[in-house]
Amino acid sequence: MTMPAPLAEVVSDFQEVAGQDKLQLLLEFAGELPALPADLEEAAMEPVPECQSPLFLHVDTEDRDHVRLYFSAPPEAPTTRGFASILAQGLDQQSADDILAVPDDFYTDLGLAALISPLRLRGMSAMLARIKKHLR
Repeated sequence: MTMPAPLAEVVSDFQEVAGQDKLQLLLEFAGELPALPADLEEAAMEPVPECQSPLFLHVDTEDRDHVRLYFSAPPEAPTTRGFASILAQGLDQQSADDILAVPDDFYTDLGLAALISPLRLRGMSAMLARIKKHLR
């Protein structure tokens, strides 16, 4: 599987824990979602309606060798925030080519399928699909 090193590290972190500890790790990621820069407002971002909770995404492709990813999700949506944080930590500042090479279903390696509803997992898939759409 082709993944940038930061994303591979996140996947490895999830593979090292089992059961409910995976949910705890996801909640930790939710708390680490970076704040939006002062010059970026949620209103200027793209909504990701496939997510069960409100999520907004901005992909800055000005430097294709260091793509910037920004996410906004409310604090009361920890699963969505966790998924966004995983993508932010794993893919922010990576090259467009490296991001495009990430398998669309990489999130299955996180081992959350037994703990998270398929609809929520679909939200993570949609986030990655929209990022890739911007890069193409």
